[in-house]
Amino acid sequence: MAKIDPDGLVRLDLNNPVFQENLLTLQKAERHAAIETLNKLRQMTWNQVYRDSGLKWEKIVSFKPPPGIDAVYSLRITQARRATAFRDGEFIRLLTIASDHDSTYGKK
Repeated sequence: MAKIDPDGLVRLDLNNPVFQENLLTLQKAERHAAIETLNKLRQMTWNQVYRDSGLKWEKIVSFKPPPGIDAVYSLRITQARRATAFRDGEFIRLLTIASDHDSTYGKK
């Protein structure tokens, strides 16, 4: 197994159908903001992602991740919305874009 370079660039996986549906049905301004965030992510290293105060990469502890995934995280994708994702080697695998902040964490 290859060692992961913490200073290597993040690679994006946008193939999750739920994430695609969430992204593509955002209003134009929010969709544009989300794409700007994705563009920013692909130019960052993992160390930068962890430290970036604008993204606010946070582990979600309110629910157990699916089998095979160590942890699910949330990150700010627009001013009003957070996405869920997990790290898989050098990839960030995006899962959802929550309709509001609380739903990211499984709260009502």
